[in-house]
Amino acid sequence: MSRVNQWNKLVLHLEHGDVPVHNNDVENIIRPFSQGRRVWLFANNPFGARASANLFSLVSTARANGLDPSAYLPHLFEHLPAADTVEALEALLPWNLRDVLRTTRRAT
Repeated sequence: MSRVNQWNKLVLHLEHGDVPVHNNDVENIIRPFSQGRRVWLFANNPFGARASANLFSLVSTARANGLDPSAYLPHLFEHLPAADTVEALEALLPWNLRDVLRTTRRAT
């Protein structure tokens, strides 16, 4: 990356302290997805690829809501078969289980 003509970006950061100097947090969040893309290239069929993507979405959503995926997924798979109403399904969404399940580090 060229360091020339970066003055406007520096001034933006200095005037607005909430603008980060780097994007390391975002890169750390998307790294598993980028690694998953390579793995999904070798899915044997569309059903396997879709299942992998669904599982990754569940894990990512749990993490984004501060849940430990190793606690959320067993809870979800245990209670999902009995969820026969929209309200029961909504109760299993990660943002509705923050108080029920042990949380991990806060998602940024």
